[in-house]
Amino acid sequence: MPKKVIVIGSGFAGLAAASCLAKEGYSVTILEKNSSPGGRARKFTSAGFTFDMGPSWYWMPEVFEEYFAHFNKTPSDYYQLTRLDPSYNIFFGKDDKMEVPADMEQLCQMFESHEKGSAEKLKHFLKEAKYKYEVGMQDFVRKPGNSILEFADIRVVKSLFRLQMFQSMASHVRKLFKNEKLIQLLEFPVLFLGATPENTPALYSLMNYADMSLGTWYPMGGMFKVIEGMVSLAKELGVEIKTDHEVKQIYVPNGNAKKVITDHGEFEADVIIGGADYHHVEQDLLEINKRDYSEAYWDKRTMAPSSLLFYLGVNKRVKNLHHHNLFFDEDFKKHAIEIYDDPKWPEKPLFYVCCPSQTDDNVAPEGCENIFVLIPLAPNLEDTEEMREKYYHMVMDRLENITGQQIKEHVVFKRSYAHKDFEKDYHAYKGNAYGLANTLFQTAFLKPRLKSKKVKNLFYTGQLTTPGPGVPPSLISGQVVAKEVQKLYAL
Repeated sequence: MPKKVIVIGSGFAGLAAASCLAKEGYSVTILEKNSSPGGRARKFTSAGFTFDMGPSWYWMPEVFEEYFAHFNKTPSDYYQLTRLDPSYNIFFGKDDKMEVPADMEQLCQMFESHEKGSAEKLKHFLKEAKYKYEVGMQDFVRKPGNSILEFADIRVVKSLFRLQMFQSMASHVRKLFKNEKLIQLLEFPVLFLGATPENTPALYSLMNYADMSLGTWYPMGGMFKVIEGMVSLAKELGVEIKTDHEVKQIYVPNGNAKKVITDHGEFEADVIIGGADYHHVEQDLLEINKRDYSEAYWDKRTMAPSSLLFYLGVNKRVKNLHHHNLFFDEDFKKHAIEIYDDPKWPEKPLFYVCCPSQTDDNVAPEGCENIFVLIPLAPNLEDTEEMREKYYHMVMDRLENITGQQIKEHVVFKRSYAHKDFEKDYHAYKGNAYGLANTLFQTAFLKPRLKSKKVKNLFYTGQLTTPGPGVPPSLISGQVVAKEVQKLYAL
């Protein structure tokens, strides 16, 4: 009989792990708490609008290509991609907008228009970033992070300094560029990693290569189309997906997990993979003597930010917005301090607006607009309806003023989502939106481990373990943990 694997959670990591193991002959069942698969990448529809609930950026397309190729498939078997041009807008104030072109020559011209000599510096910066991307993706990201010895290869050791592991992203960028707008443009991608540029290793300029060289893409129909593709593939491979099955306990007699107990019955297993929130799986589903980490350990971790989200249906077309729009019209450093150093509701937050109906007519009724607004926030804040409303009006007033139009009075559908929702729907630790921050001391083998030390057959995957937060890393995390399972539990 094939070994039985239970995967807790059906996000990118859980689906990837399940499919990789099913391909190798394991009998795999995914148990999903919510009524639909996808984890943070779920969708919902209302009043004719289709909203992606979480991830909205499609970067590193080769990660998706490599994943599907493992099963002799391509992304186009499941969804169609469109490259966005411009990749995104950055608003620094009213009548002060930077459109970031997809074409490299146009991008260099844009840099030169802001700072003389910066085009050549950008080429040098991206050449270094390409090296980091290629080495990082080949030698770092796909390692399980079990031990520092994984990184003892002489080639990897030699590359550590060229990878700039011990220099911050902020200092690296500022050595080359002086224009504050260009600096903010180059620092913005590392925000996806959950830390400030001052606390993020310059290694992660590889994100700039992903952004500017590999491009910003959109799967027509929304990011959930990727989940639909992964679910379809998983089912083709024989994976059973049970929704509305929240795991309440992992039963571990004698150091070996035997079964999981859900609100709809018990499921025996030879191997268990926690693809849900790592802290929740360990602290809430295991007895205290089966946990690798204490509550004090978790409390000291630097979490990626939480978010206040607004899903808005607007009964007219809007102007001056593209698909992705960043509003950097207030003090970035002050907002960062209010997220990381002095956690509190920010005085004047930066925010992001996604308007997929600018690209895709299918996500909103004809003549209408689908708008997704995101405000990055510190985790573990008090989340009230009054506070949500205060910030809704704050950012919408700025959005209207900067883009020169009335929007609020045309909103016909509105839903908010913040800390309490992340905790309720995903058991997200401290209401974080996307995992553990990629700081220097939370990188590679310094993250919570993929494999439990106290429960022989329990593994973890996703955004709180290797390799880190974001969609491509989560996709890779599922593949990495599947290989670790195969090493120890070969058929």
